Amino acid sequence: MGQKRRRYSRGFDGGKLVNGRRRHVAVETLGLLLAVMVTAADVGDRAAAQVLLHQVAGAHHQLALVRADGGYTGSLVEYFLAAFALVLAIVKRSDDMRGFVVLPKRWIVERFFAHLMRTRRLVRDFERRTTSAEAMVYWSMTLLMTRRLARPHLGRG
Repeated sequence: MGQKRRRYSRGFDGGKLVNGRRRHVAVETLGLLLAVMVTAADVGDRAAAQVLLHQVAGAHHQLALVRADGGYTGSLVEYFLAAFALVLAIVKRSDDMRGFVVLPKRWIVERFFAHLMRTRRLVRDFERRTTSAEAMVYWSMTLLMTRRLARPHLGRG
């Protein structure tokens, strides 16, 4: 039974050629985690975004604008406006960009994932369950937030 459960929590995304799991996150403007959802790699971005933003909108009532990358286009923009009164702004690459370019406001999420990679246990996917993988992300962000709170603030007197 364990083997069956493990196979179900992993998948293959043919678009990005990712085998295993994917982390869908919602972060605020400082890059601090609002919510995370770990899914099998074959779960689509739009389906995961609907579930994740249900959680975020329920917990953070003053949220008004959500920025997302090009994978979250389509009917999702209208859905969020109608269901949550949230504006979903899609940050897209222009056609003339070549290589890896971090887009404006997208760097906040890229920096978040870089912080996760500083936690050794999150570099590789060792967890059997998606709930354990989500807990490890929350644990990593707790470490980051406590480090930020504990560092001395210069200029305060």
